[in-house]
Amino acid sequence: MITVILVDDQPVLRAGFRSLIELSDDVRVIGEASSGPDAVRLARSLRPDVVCMDVRMPGGNGLDATREITAFDTPPAVLVLTTFELDEYVFGALEAGASGFLLKDADVDTLVDAIRRLAAGQGLVDQSVTHRVITEFARRRPAPAPASHALTSRESEIVRLLAGGLSNAEIAATLVVEVSTVKSHLGRAMSKIGARDRVQTAIWAYRTGLIS
Repeated sequence: MITVILVDDQPVLRAGFRSLIELSDDVRVIGEASSGPDAVRLARSLRPDVVCMDVRMPGGNGLDATREITAFDTPPAVLVLTTFELDEYVFGALEAGASGFLLKDADVDTLVDAIRRLAAGQGLVDQSVTHRVITEFARRRPAPAPASHALTSRESEIVRLLAGGLSNAEIAATLVVEVSTVKSHLGRAMSKIGARDRVQTAIWAYRTGLIS
């Protein structure tokens, strides 16, 4: 069972998300919070798999909460739910360590699929704006010192394909290798660059110039 905490200052929205999420058999909402500080306390206490985080809350914003939650020893994944796809808060959330974001008007299947992906360690960004968000994020933030030399040629190739939006299965088909081989190389690459998930890996690839 995948466990979820909902964070939003509007009770009606939390109730709506809860009712949609719990239509699935494998996802359960175990807590709700109305502010960033409450979200941190609840996440620390309940240890969910995924935190669905609003960022604009008068009682304490979701950016600071995301930063604190992703700094836990074994952090849950943070899925930012936002109204505007290129909102400044989205860039701040990604920088704070969020594993992905969705627009608040996403349908129930998309929302539940996103939760499942994050719980499985796969980052996600709303597919309609994936490249726009990541490239804009990379453009706005100073790039770190290039570290692509730490990756093998095959690891670099796989990271480039991932940053281009391909799934593990699509990468495997492109390189004519097994999916398990892709997962193995990708896992080593992510460990070397200190990325927790696919979104952070893609951002790293753009910011270091591995892909443009």
